[in-house]
Amino acid sequence: MEEEASAPPTGLKRFAYDLWYNRYRSRQFVGIVFLILLAVVGRPIAEFYYWGAGAAVLGIIVRLWASGHVKKDKILATTGPYAYVRHPLYVGNHLITVGFCLASSLWWSFFAWIALALYYYPQTIAAEDRQLAKLFPGQWEDWARDTQALTPRLTPYRLGQTSEWSFMQSLKKNGEPIIAALLVYGLFVLYSRLA
Repeated sequence: MEEEASAPPTGLKRFAYDLWYNRYRSRQFVGIVFLILLAVVGRPIAEFYYWGAGAAVLGIIVRLWASGHVKKDKILATTGPYAYVRHPLYVGNHLITVGFCLASSLWWSFFAWIALALYYYPQTIAAEDRQLAKLFPGQWEDWARDTQALTPRLTPYRLGQTSEWSFMQSLKKNGEPIIAALLVYGLFVLYSRLA
């Protein structure tokens, strides 16, 4: 009996458990569902759509740039966008989400975005920072001291430090180009209903 009580939840119970206690596990699913909802029910107005599409495309570019530099748990990424901000993938997420909120012209979407951002990102960033500090002691502390989590620096962390962006890295590790194509399709869906 005791083994059953301590066994991790599965199925819907696991999803509900993760929603509350391990938010970082469900953030991508919830974020994708939110963007799909905005693309499906949005009623775009030209003045907002174009600004939103621009912000979303900028977010897609930031994510593509970041995903081609990160070598998860092998090397601490401090080049490319990581020379300016510790979590450029999350910066890209926020730009994409704000962009979809604007492009959809749904006033309530901004309140939903703020609620989701406050619910998911502080815990996720803290967990990721703890993991990176554990994997890269000393190196992470130096970088984190000079580089904010979500607010970009004006100059790179270490001037002259270079690292090449890799399309294959972006594709194989994160599937980022595929995600980018789906996001652009979502913007096209909104564009097709432009008022």
